[in-house]
Amino acid sequence: MEQTSRWSGSHPFYKKAAQFSINNSEYVTAVSQSLKEDTERLFEIKKEIKVIPNFIDSEKYSSRTAPCDNGFLNKENQTIITHISNFRPLKRVIDVIRIYEKIHLKFKSKLLMVGDGPDKEKAKRYCRSNGLENAVMFLGNSNEIDEILCFSDLFLLPSEQESFGLSALEAMVHKVPVVCSDVGGLSEVVEDGFSGYLCPLGDVDAMAEKAIHILEDKDRHQQFKQNAFEVSKKFDINNIIKDYESVYEEALKSS
Repeated sequence: MEQTSRWSGSHPFYKKAAQFSINNSEYVTAVSQSLKEDTERLFEIKKEIKVIPNFIDSEKYSSRTAPCDNGFLNKENQTIITHISNFRPLKRVIDVIRIYEKIHLKFKSKLLMVGDGPDKEKAKRYCRSNGLENAVMFLGNSNEIDEILCFSDLFLLPSEQESFGLSALEAMVHKVPVVCSDVGGLSEVVEDGFSGYLCPLGDVDAMAEKAIHILEDKDRHQQFKQNAFEVSKKFDINNIIKDYESVYEEALKSS
């Protein structure tokens, strides 16, 4: 069984091998409708591609009724904005900080930048040049993602492309609304105006405006938080794993 990957289509060296692998697999899956369509556009595909999204264990977080202790990062009880990625150019980390700048003008807040990658130093330079050293924290790669998301108030993901948007789903299962680009599979994860907002790629002003809209009203923010968790349940492992089991059962029967 083959699972399609967007990156291989953008690398000519791998294209023939990826296309051969897909067409010679008994079953092919993609984590989003967007990825399926891109795969069919980039390759000469003879196989049917079945969409089975990524999943998460929502039961693990359902019993949480209050934020965890955030004192070690947030002693002043500020609004916490979070971004998690590999800091590659397509994640647009400078856009993350530019969006945050506008939020920061409205709220006493802190931006947590979690992860590492080629654009990290560029992002740090931007913060130094714009007086944001004390407002933006670069935490590097972390094994404490659950703890960080547990006390986050909003998640920013202005990516240029996302096959699915697993980091957005991980935020939502922690009751964190997501403001992101309307690209790739994100529209299949984030329900616009309900669990967060989808905005045009690169539109920093629109993303900041939607973020402020969510955060400026306590009751509205709480509703978005609950909505985010409810939407995440659609991707619960108990629902999605059945689809994978079905594919494997079909493969075994036909072998």
